[in-house]
Amino acid sequence: MSSGGRIGNDAPYIPRGCDMRWFSTEEICEILSRFEKVIIVGDSMMRHVIGSINVLIRRDLGYGAVTDWNFSPEERRECFCNLQFNVKKCSVQGIFRTADVMQNDPESVACPAGTVNVMIEQMIRFPIPAEEISRFREQLPVTKPKRPYAFIFGHGLWNDLDLQATLDWLDTVLDTSIAQAPWLSPASTMITSSSTSRERKRNTGFWPRLFLTPNAAGPDKPDEWILTQGNKALGIFETECAIEVGRRGVEHLGTYNMSIQSNKYDGVHVDLKGNLIKAMMVLNWLNMLKVEDF
Repeated sequence: MSSGGRIGNDAPYIPRGCDMRWFSTEEICEILSRFEKVIIVGDSMMRHVIGSINVLIRRDLGYGAVTDWNFSPEERRECFCNLQFNVKKCSVQGIFRTADVMQNDPESVACPAGTVNVMIEQMIRFPIPAEEISRFREQLPVTKPKRPYAFIFGHGLWNDLDLQATLDWLDTVLDTSIAQAPWLSPASTMITSSSTSRERKRNTGFWPRLFLTPNAAGPDKPDEWILTQGNKALGIFETECAIEVGRRGVEHLGTYNMSIQSNKYDGVHVDLKGNLIKAMMVLNWLNMLKVEDF
């Protein structure tokens, strides 16, 4: 899925060398129900991923990504469809937990009650503030649940594509996960290969983890970020991340090729269509996991 492309600007995305399915809402509900919880960790790009998953399970292209149950008539006009993502004051009212939808607007969710639990913890930069680590820790049970947890990470832009900062961020999240929930990887070991690179290997257990690297930049990317966050820097960062997160037992999903010819309303974030593709990529990854190994 990372190696596909488009034939022309904003043309349909075509994966390369794989069968990327576009699941129905019923299939998405079934995939998500295999997991006790799907935890997304990262920045605004990852917030848009959970927003797009909510669009799909709510069957609502107009307001599925946002907390529309408490919108005023003016907000409903200003945050419709693409504007859910394209307007900052709409995007920050995104849905952070499917549990919030079930509490406030349960009829909008196509999945059976109690079967789907997707959430995001926003942890955008390294060093990670202590309160963010504490919030994340609260999401992890000490004892093994009946169904597995899946983790989807995304990081980079808030640390200016500093690879070491991103790896330190990821190592902190992984270490916190193991310390709080040792059942994730009962015999995990930390291997130190150099003073600047730590590699976590999963010897036993079922601990599905996916790392997403940022979108390609668009023409509207602010000039002050072109050198440190332009497409050359983003391409190098994606390539290096794929190698380094793999050494930690984490799978990698690149979004550079998917987004290079997609619409980016601010030069950074893709629109509703682009975010739905990213969400479907994540769902294809979840579908491939062998949950029977848990």
